[in-house]
Amino acid sequence: MFNRKLLRGTSLLLTASMLIMTGCEQQISESVNAESESEIVVTTAPETESVEMVAALGINSNVLPSIAGVTVDDSAEELAPVNLTVGVINSVVKDLQQRLMDLGYMDPDEPTTYYGDATSLAVQYFQRQAGMAMDGICGVGTWDAIMSESAPHYALKLGFQGNDVTHAQYRLYNLGYLYNASDINGTYDETTMNAVKKLQETNGLTADGIYGTSTYNLLYSDDVKANVVALGEQSDLVKKYQQILINLGYLEGEADGNFGLGTQNAIKAFQSRNDQVVDGYLGPDTRTAMESPNAIPFAMRLGEQSESVKDLQQYLVKYGYLSSDKATGYFGELTKSAVANFQSRNGLTADGLAGAKTIALLHSGNAKKNTTSSSSSGSSASSGTSSAAPVTVPSTAANAGTPAVSIPSSVGTGGETVSGSAAALISIAASKIGCPYVWGAKGPNSFDCSGFVYWCLNQAGVGISYMTSSGWRNPGRFKRVSYNELQAGDIIVVSGHVGIVAGGGTIIDASSSNGRVVHRSLGAWWANHFIVGWRIFS
Repeated sequence: MFNRKLLRGTSLLLTASMLIMTGCEQQISESVNAESESEIVVTTAPETESVEMVAALGINSNVLPSIAGVTVDDSAEELAPVNLTVGVINSVVKDLQQRLMDLGYMDPDEPTTYYGDATSLAVQYFQRQAGMAMDGICGVGTWDAIMSESAPHYALKLGFQGNDVTHAQYRLYNLGYLYNASDINGTYDETTMNAVKKLQETNGLTADGIYGTSTYNLLYSDDVKANVVALGEQSDLVKKYQQILINLGYLEGEADGNFGLGTQNAIKAFQSRNDQVVDGYLGPDTRTAMESPNAIPFAMRLGEQSESVKDLQQYLVKYGYLSSDKATGYFGELTKSAVANFQSRNGLTADGLAGAKTIALLHSGNAKKNTTSSSSSGSSASSGTSSAAPVTVPSTAANAGTPAVSIPSSVGTGGETVSGSAAALISIAASKIGCPYVWGAKGPNSFDCSGFVYWCLNQAGVGISYMTSSGWRNPGRFKRVSYNELQAGDIIVVSGHVGIVAGGGTIIDASSSNGRVVHRSLGAWWANHFIVGWRIFS
């Protein structure tokens, strides 16, 4: 049944009209207050009952400029309209969003009271699933259907159309289950259904052709088995792309056409630097990116962890640019500073990226040694830490009318200052506040939660590949921290969602429930859904 508070205004009008029609105008107030005197009863809340406050949204917990800085009295909340549409702000929206998240139509997030575009789209997808008119408006019928115990979970079926279908087709194409780019048409047709069946069969799922939560999670997991050129194959096609990887510095030796682990790792390294999903397969997009004149060559960079990084560090130690205890295999700020110092003293571009020229010079035996003790001691000058000035959230068109928010870059645990790199990351994230939330978007002007973190980190110079929120549960590097240890610049992972800790008990994230990138408090919801935190800059 539809929420009583939602229908209260309508019921009052109906009761009053019926009483007037029967000539009982004097009984209106009596009927409202006495259940025994009328079949149609309007139940009013007792004076002591608290009405749920409108949740704060967005910047300083506000999304809409018109309510920025306004504290809403819980007793002043207006009755929700019968039809929930874009722009409505009411506490019942929280219940709706939570239910849509539970059913898989919205990405998990802290529910809000704001009915935005993302909520409307989730309602449309539910309506599509339930065979209802897809208007994105949550009226009585849609509400009852969503709240029903028999409400259908999210899935793509034959004949469905939408952007979510396009996203699924695109990934199926790059994994080789759809063979032609023309198959990416936004319609879940026979060709797409058969591709899903083959994907499911190859990967041990029930091959029913229905694209549900399990199939979606599989598509973006590290364990997905592709239907393209992959590990174990030997061919001239493999040889062709091995040579490209060699030319770009991702692979050593000769191209032999044998797709081994070395080739797979080289492809992953290429994908992580060229805006690809990192799966180690030679799919259509990866091949196109390799053949592009704009392909980014190999260079070790901030955020990487490997034996190659450790080898690089040991050479930096040998030449006096890094202290021996910092040769851990993790490319952090100290390593970046040491590389830049080495490059500067040896006539190379001091960008802090360990590319082919830098590595070749380190290995040549002809590199200049560092004679400045402060560079090898790990001082603050070389580590990149600083008491940077506060980062101020700029006023943007999407944020017009909302006061700028000062995010202190010196926020940290134990009185420690946040590094310059962490402050830069927060500044980059803050510059995108107000940009719309779009499922699957990775920037630069629209994002989903994982796309936002991916884009911001790469803009900050951190070498990270695109991962979904599930991938962020164990990215394979970075320092794990608890909820109480979180500080500005860390990545927080909760169930189904990720964001960037901004300091002062706040977070910047692409929020599905708010429908945009927001800066808000790290409240109880985050603590209750916390999975893990990652220290990027240590």
